[in-house]
Amino acid sequence: MIERIDLKVGFACNNFCRFCVQGDKREKLPAQPAAVLRRALAEGRRSGATGVVFTGGEPSLHEGLLDAVRRARGLGYRDIQIQTNGRTLCYAGLVKKLVAAGVNEFSPALHGSRPEVHDFLTGAPGSFLQTAAGIRNVKKAGARLITNTVITKVNYRDLPDLARLLVSLGADQFQFAFMHMTGRAGQNQDWLTARLAIIEPWVKKALAAGLAAGRRVMTEAIPYCFMSGYEDYVAERIIPATKIFDADLVIEDYAKLRRTEGKAKGPRCPSCAFFQACEGPWREYPELFGWDEFVPVPKKTAVKRGA
Repeated sequence: MIERIDLKVGFACNNFCRFCVQGDKREKLPAQPAAVLRRALAEGRRSGATGVVFTGGEPSLHEGLLDAVRRARGLGYRDIQIQTNGRTLCYAGLVKKLVAAGVNEFSPALHGSRPEVHDFLTGAPGSFLQTAAGIRNVKKAGARLITNTVITKVNYRDLPDLARLLVSLGADQFQFAFMHMTGRAGQNQDWLTARLAIIEPWVKKALAAGLAAGRRVMTEAIPYCFMSGYEDYVAERIIPATKIFDADLVIEDYAKLRRTEGKAKGPRCPSCAFFQACEGPWREYPELFGWDEFVPVPKKTAVKRGA
């Protein structure tokens, strides 16, 4: 049964992220009409979903977002999240309106612990200060705050400092997601993609900083063979069964799509203790770097860890 829907309300965005997976959709596709959003919300509830994520693009730029949120609450959605770059959240009045309409969870994206890192990756000078201010406004409004960070060659060494910043800002949960090499990220993959083996210790230091502060931490699209000692924080273990309403299609089962089309497994993966649980890397990664980095976890070792 579907637990959550992701509703892409449009692809307009006030950032120009170098790792964006949406490519040129912002230039080609208009915002979704209100009637389309209403139908998607109703269909999601009929499918059994109790959670909805409004996303895009940048959903806060959609003029009908507040009405759509109210509609979601009226239909009985319990978990209503805005997945955002966080910049418009610097306006405290907007945050209050979204919370009053029914939003109880915000997922802004912060990609560096300081402006020179974050602003370079977003292609938007001043975006760090706006997003950080937006995060503070969300906490003041009493909503749950879950942040997302895309891991690239530019920011992986900064992840521990970023984790400490997120703790200080009051993030309830933060997640580090390995870059998916499609769209603009695919165009920039040769210089922007970090090696998994190189980022591993930096990711773990960042996770440890969050855990020490009592925060929930997660990674996404990092296979288990790079998560030794941190296997419990692989997000794919707990991602809700999700139906995606994209621009002109509906993805009925996002987990199935990830496993069959989005990600891949290498020739040595079947001997790994986590073969069944692991989804593997985004398939573009081994196309770029090969499979040499992926060393299967011995089954006896995994048993000792309680896998």
